[in-house]
Amino acid sequence: MRTTLLDIRKMKAAGRRIAMLTAYDYAAARLADRAGVPLVLVGDSLGMVMQGHGTTLPVTVDDMVRHAAAVVRGSEKALVIADLPFLTYADKPSAVAAARRLMQEAQVQAVKLEGGRHVAPIVEHLVQHGVPVMGHLGFTPQSQHTLGVRVQAKEAACAKRLIEDALALEAAGVFALVLELVPAPLAAEISKRLSIPTIGIGAGAGCDGQVQVWHDLLGLFETSPRHARRYAEIGAAIEDALREYVADVQGERFPTAAQSAGMDEAELAKALA
Repeated sequence: MRTTLLDIRKMKAAGRRIAMLTAYDYAAARLADRAGVPLVLVGDSLGMVMQGHGTTLPVTVDDMVRHAAAVVRGSEKALVIADLPFLTYADKPSAVAAARRLMQEAQVQAVKLEGGRHVAPIVEHLVQHGVPVMGHLGFTPQSQHTLGVRVQAKEAACAKRLIEDALALEAAGVFALVLELVPAPLAAEISKRLSIPTIGIGAGAGCDGQVQVWHDLLGLFETSPRHARRYAEIGAAIEDALREYVADVQGERFPTAAQSAGMDEAELAKALA
């Protein structure tokens, strides 16, 4: 049984912190599910960590469907949420079309979109058509060229707008709200004012939950953002394993009899006669 929207509302009401993690493929989804991660986000961050782009902007709906479908197949218990890519929700018909593909073809349980009051009508339209929507405020990666990668809403006027945006999204029907690169005291205050859960990334411990990027948490790349905690150094471990493999092949230490299949000598002799 998958985590439901009601489950995460109950988690907020009970004061239980919510762990969310990105995943982009079948293997990652299986591991996250086995570890008990209740919310899995197929983020358009795949454009950077899986495809090597500098931003999320090149990611298409086809990309999201392909990766999200693999994640859904790899998970049984997590609520799987997929990002709506850049400019796929500029108007209501486009948003419905993108959400339909993600929910029908990839079979995700919800979608996420970025933006404040200006996307509230889109959110309301999707929710009215049966699409669960997660919001995203603060630093919004699809607006990277406009906002820059930095902490948002540090000044009073901007902080006030962020609070108003959060309330507008809640009124429009989002079931949860990601707060990214927002000052911790502001994120905590927003979390208190909303009845829906907030999920922070670089927004302090006062949010109702936290989300981290798979590659950052596992140390797959040489560096990670300041807001990430590296729980492992998998990248270095993989490099060590690959170097050992190359050395074993070149040194004729792999494969051995343990990794090889034998053959009856008489049968081999007949084959060679």
